[in-house]
Amino acid sequence: MAVPKNKINEYLRLARMCGKIWLEHGALENRECVGEDLKISMGVPFPKMIKIKPKETIIFSWITYKSRAHRDGVNSRVMKDSRMKNMDPKSMPFDPKRMVYGGFKIVVNAP
Repeated sequence: MAVPKNKINEYLRLARMCGKIWLEHGALENRECVGEDLKISMGVPFPKMIKIKPKETIIFSWITYKSRAHRDGVNSRVMKDSRMKNMDPKSMPFDPKRMVYGGFKIVVNAP
């Protein structure tokens, strides 16, 4: 997702809180990464795909679950958590409409 650079700390406070909630409800891990090397010449770089503005950067994050069924159960419990009810999309430190997400299954797991 695209996050204004001047709102990264605000985003990270929110991400830490949400990560804690997901872990409390059974997620295995939660990772949040701030773009560091985004001027890539091969493929389609994140900034181009997300169409970031000059004062934005990319946050890449993921949550790990045991299975899709486990994910669905954790997410269901998270969405019922009272701490999530107070979150207003209009007050987020990023534009939720520009967030890209999906579920993925591990098909290669090389150490």
